[in-house]
Amino acid sequence: MTDSTDPSTPADRWQTLLTEGRHPKSTDLDTLSSEEIVLLLLEEDRLGVEAALAQGETIALAAEWVVETLETGGDLVFAGAGTSGRLGVLEAAECPPTFGTDPERIRAVMAGGQTAVFEAQEGAEDRFDEGQSAIEDLGSGDLLVALSASSVTPYARGALGQARQQGARTILVTCAAAEGIEKQADLIIALETGPEILTGSTRLKAGSATKAVLNAITTAAMVRLGKAYENLMVDLRPGSAKLQDRAVRIVESAGQVSREEARQLYEAADGEVKTAIVMARCQISPGEARERLGVARGHVRQALADVGNLESSQ
Repeated sequence: MTDSTDPSTPADRWQTLLTEGRHPKSTDLDTLSSEEIVLLLLEEDRLGVEAALAQGETIALAAEWVVETLETGGDLVFAGAGTSGRLGVLEAAECPPTFGTDPERIRAVMAGGQTAVFEAQEGAEDRFDEGQSAIEDLGSGDLLVALSASSVTPYARGALGQARQQGARTILVTCAAAEGIEKQADLIIALETGPEILTGSTRLKAGSATKAVLNAITTAAMVRLGKAYENLMVDLRPGSAKLQDRAVRIVESAGQVSREEARQLYEAADGEVKTAIVMARCQISPGEARERLGVARGHVRQALADVGNLESSQ
C-alpha cells in the first residue's frame, strides 16, 4: 500500500516548532486557580492578536488578492485540518449571511470532511493525498488559503502543492514558520504567536490569532467589493427575524428616512437593502435604483454620488 502521508514531514521536525514548545509562564499551570488560568489565557490571546497586527501589510495584500479573485470570477477556498480547518469552515459559512456571497464561490474543505467539523478526526490531518484531492477543481483565477498552525500539516501541504500545480494562487496562514516555508505558497502570513499555555494546544492563542487574520481578510475584501456602505452591511441576507430588523434599520439610517418608510422601501425592493437605500436617497423606482447600482458595480456610495453616470453611459 502506498504511503499517503507527506514524506517531507519527518517526525523529528515537530519538536522544533514554536507551537510545540513549553511556555515558561505556565509550567505550574496545574497549581493555579481558575482566575489565574483564565487571566493567563486571555493575556496570551491578546498577544496573539498583536502578532496578527504585526502582519497587517501582508494581511492587507491577502485581502486584495481575494478582491481580485472574486472580481474576475474566481473562487476562494479555505483548507485546513483540526482547529485550523474548522476556522476555515466558519469563515466560509459566515460570508453568505453577512455579505450576500455565493456559498459556491467562497467555501472551505477540511481534513476528514464534514464529519470532522463536529467530531475530531485527528488522523485525517496526516493525509497528504486527501489535501490534494480536496481542491482538484481549482484552477488559474482561483485562490486557496491554507491554514496550518504548525505549517507542516500534510493535508494543508497537499492542498497547497496541488493548487499551485493547477495554477491557482495560494496563501498560507501559519503560527510556526518551518524551514523552507517560503516555497509552500505564493504568500505567507506567519504569525509569531509562540508556545501555548497548554503545550501544543493551538486551538488557544494560535487559533485566536488565525481567526483574527481571517476576519480581517474577508471583511476588508468585502468592504472593497462594495459589500458595505459606511459601516453598514448592505449586502446581508436577512434570513432571520433579527437580520430582517437589522436590514430595515440599515435602510432607515443610510436612506435617511423614517422606520416605516424604510420598511416600505425594503419591501418594494424585494428585500434588497442596497436598492432600498438608493431608492430612498435618490427618490427613484426599484428598477432605476438597480440600474444605477449596476453602473456603480454594486457600490452604494458611488451609486449615490455619480448621479450623471447613468445618463452618460446610455
